Amino acid sequence: MMTTHHLDRARPYTLGLFRIVIGSLFTCHGIASLFGVLGRETLRTGTWPGWYAAVIQLAAGTLVTLGLGTRTAAFLGSGSMAFAYFDVHQPAALLPIENGGEPAALFCWTLLLVAFTGPGAFAVTRTSHPAPQQEEHHLGVPV
Repeated sequence: MMTTHHLDRARPYTLGLFRIVIGSLFTCHGIASLFGVLGRETLRTGTWPGWYAAVIQLAAGTLVTLGLGTRTAAFLGSGSMAFAYFDVHQPAALLPIENGGEPAALFCWTLLLVAFTGPGAFAVTRTSHPAPQQEEHHLGVPV
């Protein structure tokens, strides 16, 4: 007989809150770069790659925060941060602590996690189209 850990009941809510926080932080980076607020200077329109990264941060971050097209938006955001890390930060030094790439690396991996785990609770898509209850499986065994 399989028993569920009592913390598993909170999983969708924890994932939902995680998604909201990560999406909000990602959105803030886009807003700061595009509009010159929050201690940043405005990027010139069309500047490669920063301005395009900021547009992706604003759009993907907003969608992730709302839980609308979460997996696609998170995957796009993750890919843009992987590009930012390897193209902008990594050539300066090997490790993120040395090259200023910690935010890019953290956003890359956290957004990839959101892309694979889904939106969790509190997502716009969950309120507009409630998903049918499904039994969760791990390695073919009900959990």
